[in-house]
Amino acid sequence: MNTSQRDRYSLMHYTRLIIAFFLCLMLLSVFQYTTLYFKGVVEGVFSSSFFIAVAHQMGFASLVAIILIFPFNFWENLRPRYGFVLIVVLLVLLLIVEALLITYYCTALVPLGSDLLGYSIADIKETISNSGGISIVPFVGLAVIIATFFGLYRLTSKYYHHIGKMYPFTIVLFSLFVSTLFLDGKPINQSKTQYLAINLYKTSTEDTSYKADVEYPLIKSGHTKNVLGEYFELKEEKPNIVMVIVEGLGRDFMGEGAEFGGFTPFLDSLSQKSLYWENCLSTTGRTFGVLPALTGSLPFGTSGFMELEKYPNKLTLFSILKNNGYLTSFYQGTNSSFDNVDSYLISENVDQIIDKSSFGEEYEMQEENKGFSWGYPDKELFKKSMRMNREEAQPRLEVYMTISNHEPFIPPRQDYYEKRVAQLLEKAQLEGAVKRVIKKNDNVFATLLYTDDALKYFFEEYKKQPGYENTIFIVTGDHRLIPIPQRNNLSRFHVPLMIYSPMLKNPKKISAISSHFDVPPTLMALLEGKYELKMPKKVAWMGDALDTNSSFRSIKDIPLMRNKNELKEYISGEKLYSDGAVYTIDENMDLGSTFGGSDLEKKLQNFKSLNAYVTTNDKIIPDSLAIFTIKKEKFTDSEMVWINSLYNGYNSDKFFSIARDLAFDKEYDKALLLCRYILSERPRHIDTKILMGRVNAWRGNRDTAIEILQECIKINPDYIDSYSALFDVYFWDGRHHEALELIELVQRNSSSADVIADKIARAKREARKAGISLVNKSERPKGKDVVASLKQ
Repeated sequence: MNTSQRDRYSLMHYTRLIIAFFLCLMLLSVFQYTTLYFKGVVEGVFSSSFFIAVAHQMGFASLVAIILIFPFNFWENLRPRYGFVLIVVLLVLLLIVEALLITYYCTALVPLGSDLLGYSIADIKETISNSGGISIVPFVGLAVIIATFFGLYRLTSKYYHHIGKMYPFTIVLFSLFVSTLFLDGKPINQSKTQYLAINLYKTSTEDTSYKADVEYPLIKSGHTKNVLGEYFELKEEKPNIVMVIVEGLGRDFMGEGAEFGGFTPFLDSLSQKSLYWENCLSTTGRTFGVLPALTGSLPFGTSGFMELEKYPNKLTLFSILKNNGYLTSFYQGTNSSFDNVDSYLISENVDQIIDKSSFGEEYEMQEENKGFSWGYPDKELFKKSMRMNREEAQPRLEVYMTISNHEPFIPPRQDYYEKRVAQLLEKAQLEGAVKRVIKKNDNVFATLLYTDDALKYFFEEYKKQPGYENTIFIVTGDHRLIPIPQRNNLSRFHVPLMIYSPMLKNPKKISAISSHFDVPPTLMALLEGKYELKMPKKVAWMGDALDTNSSFRSIKDIPLMRNKNELKEYISGEKLYSDGAVYTIDENMDLGSTFGGSDLEKKLQNFKSLNAYVTTNDKIIPDSLAIFTIKKEKFTDSEMVWINSLYNGYNSDKFFSIARDLAFDKEYDKALLLCRYILSERPRHIDTKILMGRVNAWRGNRDTAIEILQECIKINPDYIDSYSALFDVYFWDGRHHEALELIELVQRNSSSADVIADKIARAKREARKAGISLVNKSERPKGKDVVASLKQ
């Protein structure tokens, strides 16, 4: 035997690698079930589900072995050891991927599937960072898995003579793989890597071509029935509409009969004073879809409506009510660029957008967890809102999105709220799985209590606002809390919906199923029934009137998007189609098995085709029906080539740095082009807008610069850089009156005025040189009144 033959690895060594690979997969299954047990999700570790998981992992290992045996033999015959090293690297990578996917599943309680395609690297990075950051624990775990793999490979050398008798080995592997195809599996006991690969393949190869002849298939000519009119004593003036979207508020946590009830006492009491839909459905299993559904009854697109590269023409509550004299506002304590919320709001010309960048030093940010924070907790958000000026004469549409009830679940005064959880748990005298889940997740339920208190504060303070007696409040959840185990595939969509108002005649509990899609047409029908509104002749709502039937019934067709890029559920009447299976829905929103899913599967497939058609081809409504047509920044081919030449996976902040460097190098045209591109993707990237203002000033376009910087101050009155840049422009242009007025504005609006004390002092000094003093408004010379213009 020559040296090369001795160095060549044989099928025996390959088999030992596969066995070590399978044993590591089995250990990862042990890790998964142990983690879920200590979280209170499963009743035990070594259950029947665990052994099904082991069988599925055996099938996955067999499939991998069948696929990899060919490259192993090829490379090993070509160059000894190459095939062996290649397989080792591939198996280790597969183990790392499986470990990461299992870790994700243990956190989110849903496997990562084709929704991976719907999230950008920036979104994933921000989610990980704000949910606790990257700790050393996963890396230690990966090191342990890799060491275990090599340790098990060495251990199998003692038993290789038994393995040698398993000839032909490929037939054994193939038999094992085929046998698992007939084994019923759920996400909990399937290989997470195999699940991801199959979902990505199905999504990328799915046919969503639209075959109907109707150009605008969502348009409805008939009016929505006014089902709310009989419940309200509306005043002569149009009412204020206030929507509060509560992060993670699932029906399992609120209201009579809630599985994990008792931790939302204020909301429980509010439901008894409201029109209360106990069986409402969010249309997506994550936050990304709640705004388009609840304010516009809009379809999903591929990965959520707000992820569309170009928004089609649309009608929403924002645009319709703004066109009827409403002041439109949006409030959240987080970054509005996440999930492209800012782009959606700007496309609807929303008047006021308050987000993380709008808070001053007097507000306390959510406690950092490993260096990261989502932003401002719920009560701080409501405090900020209560300090905004409101005029009773002008009706308002206000939309709030809370964040506290989200990972990492660290509410203000956490110790206080966790003690309350313990006290409530002791009084409730719960037993079994429910008690174990609450005890293991006391920080989650503490956050629920905090959010409930914050909402109580909000309603108490809103009573002091002008027009409270003429206000309609809508409170709902965006989806069910993710970390708490859910009963079935419908649970994550099951949320409460409450409509409360001082004008409400009588409260009512409603058990019929409706969805967020039904809210916009229902509200507009209520307003149209009382007031003369400028309304489009036709609308294109996904939903219809809310079902106000007291008893349980399900008479609607409702598509549900589980995650971005995962449109896998469809409700038709009292049946739910989910992942290829069909279930009946009972009055407790529990699911039972049934047959006859072909019609539902066809309905889902038809909707997927329609959904893709209307969102990618701008076929929701024609231009003639649109209130605000979409204005998308356009770039020439040569401009895009240059922009793309700079792109290397950069986010908007990195692009901003490049634009700033170009501006400092006096490459003004290129700097402005890059600024335009950044703002086309992130319209509220305020540092970019300020840079545009500065560059225009440096080029001598002072009026344009002032207009841009004044807009920056309107967007974020607290951000000091806007004032700093505007003081410079006023100084260069000799506008000393405006500079003095700006002093008044910055001192009133920004908590960081001392940062630019030198520029404030310069403005006063230059005004004195010019013989100008800050006088009463009535004595000021005519011209631009900066304070007045910026307050508008």
